Amino acid sequence: MRLSILDQAPISSNQSPQEALQESMKLAQVGENLGYTRYWIAEHHDLPGLACSAPEVMLGYIGANTNKIRIGSGAVLLPHYKPYKVAEVYNMLATLFPGRIDVGIGRAPGGSAEATNALSDNFLQQVWNMPNSVKDLLNFLDNTVPPEHHHAKVTASPIPTLPPIPWLLGTSKKSAILAAENGLAYAFGQFMSDQDGAAIIEQYRNHFKPRKHNEAPQVIVTVSAICAETTEKAEEVALSSLVWGLQRKRGEGQIGVPSIQEAKNYLRNENENLENLIEEIKNSMVIGNPQQVRKRIENLQERYNANEIMIVSITHLPSDKIQSYKLIAEEFLENKIGE
Repeated sequence: MRLSILDQAPISSNQSPQEALQESMKLAQVGENLGYTRYWIAEHHDLPGLACSAPEVMLGYIGANTNKIRIGSGAVLLPHYKPYKVAEVYNMLATLFPGRIDVGIGRAPGGSAEATNALSDNFLQQVWNMPNSVKDLLNFLDNTVPPEHHHAKVTASPIPTLPPIPWLLGTSKKSAILAAENGLAYAFGQFMSDQDGAAIIEQYRNHFKPRKHNEAPQVIVTVSAICAETTEKAEEVALSSLVWGLQRKRGEGQIGVPSIQEAKNYLRNENENLENLIEEIKNSMVIGNPQQVRKRIENLQERYNANEIMIVSITHLPSDKIQSYKLIAEEFLENKIGE
């Protein structure tokens, strides 16, 4: 089974944004050493506790400090941008780091309404225009803009020897159908969806139309997972993520991912019983010792018929995050850290 990493570049309560982004680069290096297939970094705007507003900047930094792991955006939020500019940026990255660049495409705003308005004047109109924007982006990436197109005379330079691989990211049947109709690989965000993912992915496979000769549907399922040596340790480490998730739902959590002790104090000092809310968040995650996590991931892979599982892990301490990815790799992958 192929495993990959999705990094949301979270900022812990004891970190600066600079430190958080440096840890993201280190995570990509660790993932490479462990044998993970790809490392993607997410795009968010003006969201407290998340450091990466410009994946393309981080990918240049990460690409220069790694050697072989595929790197990409998870995702470029296309309604904010002109497809031509996105193609230029990712062609540039693919020229610098041949055969290693993915361009994940999403339609979400990635932040508040205020941040969305600051980024783009007609976001909702561009969401409706997403199918056309996707087609334009693919034409620029493939260097196959039709002669009748109003941008037929421009090229998304530089043209790399090996073009970026486009993926469409989503959590709905609408995104799955859009990916299928354009012959795109599809990444389903199970960790942020309460919909029937298996049915969505089945629709994607059933409607898939190859973009190029012999292309087949490709599916990544992204899950939230935290692994530790024991179940008890994993539950404790996960408490930071669980409480932070709860805080963000309630419009709190501005100081970033709390420490385990800060998370415990938060729960202790709240007047209302938060156990049900915590359990609701926890049910969407994979938490446990290596054997438990392996079994859950294998079940998810089978349920979704996924080609690859992408793991997002949020912990307070970077060492706990790295240990989680290491333990999961040791259950699935041949390469071990340090090799």
